[in-house]
Amino acid sequence: MQRISVIVPMYNEARHIERTLGSVLRAARAADMDCELIVVDNGSTDQGPQRARELGAQVLPCPGLSIGALRNRGAAVATGDCLAFLDADIEVPGNWLQLWQRNQAQAEVFALDCAAPASAPWFARAWQRRSLAAGGKARLLQWMPTPNLCLKREWFERVGGFDEQLRTGEDKDFGLRLNAAGARQLSLAQPQVLHWGFEASWSEWAAKERWRQGSHVQLLKSAGPSLRLLRFPLLCLACALFSLMAVLALLLGQGGGALLYLALAALAPLLLALRQGWRQRDPLFVLQLWLLHWVRLYLGASALIQGLFNRSVRRPDRG
Repeated sequence: MQRISVIVPMYNEARHIERTLGSVLRAARAADMDCELIVVDNGSTDQGPQRARELGAQVLPCPGLSIGALRNRGAAVATGDCLAFLDADIEVPGNWLQLWQRNQAQAEVFALDCAAPASAPWFARAWQRRSLAAGGKARLLQWMPTPNLCLKREWFERVGGFDEQLRTGEDKDFGLRLNAAGARQLSLAQPQVLHWGFEASWSEWAAKERWRQGSHVQLLKSAGPSLRLLRFPLLCLACALFSLMAVLALLLGQGGGALLYLALAALAPLLLALRQGWRQRDPLFVLQLWLLHWVRLYLGASALIQGLFNRSVRRPDRG
């Protein structure tokens, strides 16, 4: 019987961890797999660790570590020949591991697309929706985020696991190193995992996005300058600069110049929205993404400038 170790980093996720682990156990039974649950706790102050133990999980107390270090600690004690990395607020469908078994010959790394539940506010659903495949098609990607990620242990060890120095962006770094090592990374559009830890307010969404953009400087230092890694930080700075110039032009009474700079600032988020949203043939969705990307570019510029001065972006509270 194939053994899989499911590694779940956790910080104050008592409201979600039972749903997450329960869905994993159901999927393991359906796939007839021997499943090992490992919850790596980053110093929770709620009942999350206790509830995880009640469901049979091994809980590793690891306060104060980066997300990459938490995943590596879980992998270090795992005994399965397959590893799955799962966020603590994710619900997987019952055939999650059966699909992984069926696709092992087609790809070395496997994941399902992630969607927000219908109860999430519009901005959380739109932001999650932007990463979904159009037309329900499976995709081979150069890297995949880690709400749910399955791979053989040998591939994890081949690339040396996650970079523990990265505060965020460790999944992108991990995926790109897997890609460079020759691993095919398959994402299925259906069924989807559900992200129950959605952002319930604008302030929570903004805090998370700013934190997620906090490792661009670290990524550039560790991987070296490249067009792929420089592209988004440069877009952030350009959008912020054009917006600042629009404000200055308006203060100087140059209305035409202000409109020009504002249009230039709006161009980058519009292009991002069109690239991600147009394939779904939904004009309202494109407009929603335009607004969200515009805000995100400002948040990214702020986090980038802070990173250049070696100041870390504070992790948003959870739970």
